[in-house]
Amino acid sequence: MQRWRGLEDIPEDWGRSVVTIGSYDGVHRGHQLIIGRTVERARELGVPAVVVTFDPHPSEVVRPGSHPPLLAPHHRRAELMAELGVDAVLILPFTEEFSRLSPAEFVVKVLVDKLHARTVVEGPNFRFGHRAAGTVETLAELGRTYDYDVMVVDLFVRGEAGGGEPFSSTLTRRLVAEGDVAGAAEVLGRPHRVEGVVVRGAQRGRELGYPTANVETLPHTAIPADGVYAGWLVVEGESMPAAISVGTNPQFDGTERTVEAYAIDRVGLELYGLHVAVDFLAYIRGQEKFATLDELLARMAEDVRVTKELLG
Repeated sequence: MQRWRGLEDIPEDWGRSVVTIGSYDGVHRGHQLIIGRTVERARELGVPAVVVTFDPHPSEVVRPGSHPPLLAPHHRRAELMAELGVDAVLILPFTEEFSRLSPAEFVVKVLVDKLHARTVVEGPNFRFGHRAAGTVETLAELGRTYDYDVMVVDLFVRGEAGGGEPFSSTLTRRLVAEGDVAGAAEVLGRPHRVEGVVVRGAQRGRELGYPTANVETLPHTAIPADGVYAGWLVVEGESMPAAISVGTNPQFDGTERTVEAYAIDRVGLELYGLHVAVDFLAYIRGQEKFATLDELLARMAEDVRVTKELLG
């Protein structure tokens, strides 16, 4: 899969393509449906499928300081899109100048002059251009002028029978923030993942017999609510069952919020300086401060037992 950063990276001889545009944070099941239709349409026409996304998140430029928690960094999104069959990902640097493009200017600058769009595939709520003035109707109207058609894909709805809400990054962020990682996994189609480099912490886990990987998470990462979780520590492609702690470590009056993963029954792991991932499967309990160290150790042993049971 080709990865371009900026319009200037697109090959000059690039031909027609099928395109979808969006932030696509998380590449959740709603996104997967749109991207899947994009790939299907591209295969029908015999042209490449292209995803256009943005960095930083548009809200950070339009409303500085409002950057939402991110469900996946760009390299992870690209990996997931490649698995769906996408041929190229274009990351557009979202600047204040870029944000002022009208819908028509955006279409000409990106879809017509550079990507030579044959079909554009979007969800029904797609907005684009200055002040989000463009809609899918605007996109279709411009397509009649610039020789592309528009496919609109309806999104999945969570809990539809009970008046549910569409699968979205906003919904997923809320579930993650609440610690409902099982609910987030339902929307994502996979466990929520947090990534970062393993750094040295207080090393209390090692002293207690439960050495943990202290993960320095990437900026703006969507981190689950404080608590203990079952999941996996992913190191260089290997997924290891793990009991995961998120929080300030109240047992030792900590103040800094951390993500720490204990790889169950793995001895002698040397992880400092490695980029790792932590996948969250299930919430076990909230953070607690125990009366004695023995109570803490007993609870940690139970957390490991429950994790093993949940992971099978």
